[in-house]
Amino acid sequence: MQSDSLGFPLETTIVFVVVAVAALLTDIFAHRSHKPIGLKSASLWTLFWIAVSLSFAAFLYVHHGKEVASLFLTGYALEQVLSIDNLFVIMAIFAWFKVPDGYRHRILYWGVIGAIVFRGIFVVIGTSLLALGPWVEMVFAVVILWTAILMMRAGNDDEENDDYSDHIANRLVRRFFPVFPKLVGPHFLVSSEQVEAELAKPENQGFSFTVKKGVRYATPLLLCIAVVEISDLMFAFDSVPAVIAVSREPLIVYSAMMFAVLGLRTMYFVLEALRKYLVHLEKSVIFLLFFVAAKLALNSSNHLWHHGVEISALASLYVVLGVLALGIIASLLFPGKKKPHSVS
Repeated sequence: MQSDSLGFPLETTIVFVVVAVAALLTDIFAHRSHKPIGLKSASLWTLFWIAVSLSFAAFLYVHHGKEVASLFLTGYALEQVLSIDNLFVIMAIFAWFKVPDGYRHRILYWGVIGAIVFRGIFVVIGTSLLALGPWVEMVFAVVILWTAILMMRAGNDDEENDDYSDHIANRLVRRFFPVFPKLVGPHFLVSSEQVEAELAKPENQGFSFTVKKGVRYATPLLLCIAVVEISDLMFAFDSVPAVIAVSREPLIVYSAMMFAVLGLRTMYFVLEALRKYLVHLEKSVIFLLFFVAAKLALNSSNHLWHHGVEISALASLYVVLGVLALGIIASLLFPGKKKPHSVS
């Protein structure tokens, strides 16, 4: 990790902003319908996002050298791997709220927007805190270490059994809006007239619900997106310090996280299709959290006691990619026992 700013010129920042905005607008235009995204389409789009990220890494390599490109790729790969567990949680949230496949990418879109905004805020705060001294790095190391321990102790708990009815985001939405407990197309909020029209449909004839005139109602989609945003916000408390462990330079940290987050929407559908096969990926995530905590602790203690032991950016990149590959290979070689289907 480098302790000083890498001093990026304005040109690099402009290139990052232009590429990121263009990629986001491309994704919005391509997925503006409410059709489910299939595995083939999601896989191709995931490869597209990886190609965009590698292109930016190539730009950094040409203009700023191998070290900078390695820092970016390490942060990008680390954020992608750490996001896997977050995507599994989102799968459980979708299952609990019974969100149809065609609406999931719309919720994920708003989740990505929220992630981009909150990570930007956290990156500014986190990199600013590091200026206070090496002890801050040690605090970050403890936070990441504690997260890894919690994940390890959780083991194979099934998130799909979690109850989100009393989730803080759920309660927050209900404080501001009454809730109509049925989906009304892709809408997050509906008017009383829309609710009455929905109740008049033949399939809802036996459904009892009192409608108040002039009131806007939240739908389960709004409750779902609120839970997704809060869950991602909590995840950012762990992932931002982890990526900051790679570099203190805000542009490196934020661009790595930004490009990783932009690809999460399509990666979700790939992981959803392959989840039952990738049973050991969470172990990779836990191992990497321990690795990042150790990297931060080594860097902090080197600043304090000058023992001269550090982990280079290139070595970190090899570890992240190697651990991810091992998790995938282990999942293919040792798929584990199939869970029996529950009878409803």
